[in-house]
Amino acid sequence: MDIQALESLLQRGVDNALLRFTLGAHYLQMNEPATAITHLEQSLQRDPDYSAAWKLLGKAHAAGGHTGAAQQAWTQGLAVAERKGDKQAFKEMQVFLRRLQGATAVISPVTRS
Repeated sequence: MDIQALESLLQRGVDNALLRFTLGAHYLQMNEPATAITHLEQSLQRDPDYSAAWKLLGKAHAAGGHTGAAQQAWTQGLAVAERKGDKQAFKEMQVFLRRLQGATAVISPVTRS
């Protein structure tokens, strides 16, 4: 389904976690992280236990240069995935967090006296 059809569903009053997640995924693919974040946050308001939405929200924040928000999304997503037994999402978010933390350490190394 293309983005216009998805937006049309939303305008007609269809609004649920899956639709918002799908819109977020499409906007992220179109390199529009701010719009993706809006839809993914709406998805999580409707279903806070949506592991895939947490994972994608972290990616959208990272794409937008918001490393702190990405870390927070993935940390919350890890808790959800662990609670739900969603092992694949859990492993992926662990990897994303490690990469993010490694990149942050390279950008701002700790100096010792």
